[in-house]
This record gives sequence, structure tokens and C-alpha cells, in this order.
Amino acid sequence: MIKRRFLAVLCVFLGLATQAFADSPAIRATHGMAIDGFDPVAYFTDGRPIRGEDAHRLMWRGAVWYFSSAANRELFESNPRVYAPKYGGYCAYAVALGVTSHADPNAWTIHDGRLYLVRNAQVQVVWQRDIAGNIQRADANWPDVLSR
Repeated sequence: MIKRRFLAVLCVFLGLATQAFADSPAIRATHGMAIDGFDPVAYFTDGRPIRGEDAHRLMWRGAVWYFSSAANRELFESNPRVYAPKYGGYCAYAVALGVTSHADPNAWTIHDGRLYLVRNAQVQVVWQRDIAGNIQRADANWPDVLSR
């Protein structure tokens, strides 16, 4: 009887975990840190990348996210999908091309209320020539590009 209950609970848990993962693909993390330790909320509130502090961190989707203030951490906690970079923090232009690549937290764009990171300043110039088209291509590739 206990085995059956355990198996039933395990099946429910695995079903929920599988659904949660399907809804939110992996985050690119360097040494476990999302966005190389930069505060995702600061791009929106300060208009620039700011390094987060160890005192203001949290775990979300398998990565540690750092924030420059408790207020920014709370904003992120209230709606992380608003502040987290699209495509899990991978280079948005690379995803548009059908591959994944590291992104530089200093090469970024906010478009239609979403944060996009790209590989470097040179790629950012190319990305910005056709942001809408690049997003359309990246959306078509995401998240399948993770398995390539």
C-alpha cells in the first residue's frame, strides 16, 4: 500500500516537473550564474547592466540569479519571465541562426518589453538591423535549438 502511494505521488511529481520544464527550457548559466552575475532587472530600471550582489540572489530554473538590490530581487520574484532574458540568456542572434552561443551581458537590447542578449558589440549591430525579423527566426528555433 505504501509503495503504491509513493509511486502515485512520484508519478504526479514527475508529471508536474516535466510540464514545468517543457514550459521553461534551460537557462544558460556560467558556473551556475545566470547572465554572468548581472542583475536582469537593472536593464529595465536603470537602463544599463549592473552586477548583482551575493546578498541579493535567488535560484530560478536551475540557475542562480544576482540582483543589485533587494527591491530588484523582489521585482524579479514577482514575475521572472518579464525580466529574464529571452532564449534563456543565450545569444539571441545565434538562436535566430539556429545555434546557441554565449552572450555578453554588455551587449543587449530591450524590445517590446523583453530583454535580449547577444554575443558582443559587433553582433549587436547586426542584430539591431532587423530586430523583428531576428526575433521571428529565433522564436521559430526556440527551444528546439537546445537539442542541436
